[in-house]
Amino acid sequence: MTGCAVSTRAMLAVASLAVVGLFPASGQVPAENEGVQLASHRAIYDLKLAEARGRRQLSAVQGRIVYDFSGSSCEGYALQFRQVTELDNGEGKVVVSDLRSATWEEGAAKNYRFNFQNYLSQKLVDSVDGKAERGTGAIAVNLAKPESKQFDVEQGVVFPTEHIRRIVVAARQGKTVLEVPVYDGSETGEKLYNTLTVIGQPIPAGQRSPDDAAAGNAALDSMQRWPVTISYFDRSKQGGEQQPVYTIKFELYENGVSRDLLLDYGDFAIRGTMSTLELRNTRPCQ
Repeated sequence: MTGCAVSTRAMLAVASLAVVGLFPASGQVPAENEGVQLASHRAIYDLKLAEARGRRQLSAVQGRIVYDFSGSSCEGYALQFRQVTELDNGEGKVVVSDLRSATWEEGAAKNYRFNFQNYLSQKLVDSVDGKAERGTGAIAVNLAKPESKQFDVEQGVVFPTEHIRRIVVAARQGKTVLEVPVYDGSETGEKLYNTLTVIGQPIPAGQRSPDDAAAGNAALDSMQRWPVTISYFDRSKQGGEQQPVYTIKFELYENGVSRDLLLDYGDFAIRGTMSTLELRNTRPCQ
């Protein structure tokens, strides 16, 4: 598999930036999650090549992620995401990946809608559109694209925003290792990932001041944050010692804002530096 192909799939995971814990069969948000208030915000991350490995080395990578998150536990969570990345192999071949997604997730994590589009050098190569609904015994997935299809996934699988809420809960509880299966509707709409998350020691408020757009932000200055590493494994491949399809490292604040991204696709890794951050007021639940 080429580095560009791996990059295209793996970059979808940033829209999910999440982890942790099994969802109960009731479909209700666990009481311990109710204290997690995710901030509505728009963040821009500038991308550049951090490391190239293996035989198919890239000579340069540049691009940008726009991450626009809004909502609350009562009205649901909406995410508009776009990542444009230029990958140069140093031999005159440049590929531009343009990944776009729009998702909405109910506050109780019972319903999830998703739309993904993936362009390579301005040509649409993948399009996924669908919805998932958590029932009493399973999650029913209904795909409209790439083709009409219905199937079930197990109840213990989590959606992306519930994922991020659970990692905050786990970090607050002092947990360091967590595993959970994740469904975000990416790739063909049928992919499930097993994830392994490692949560580092908390960084107290006011310590190790950031040097990016998070610097000097009063709301973030008063929050602790954690270094987090999430490894994603293809759930369809069982047995033996698996290598992750990709790994994401970042620092996660208590309100769900992430900084200092490192996206590792095996053959190469990309650093994401937050260049812009706009925190918005979130309308409280009535």
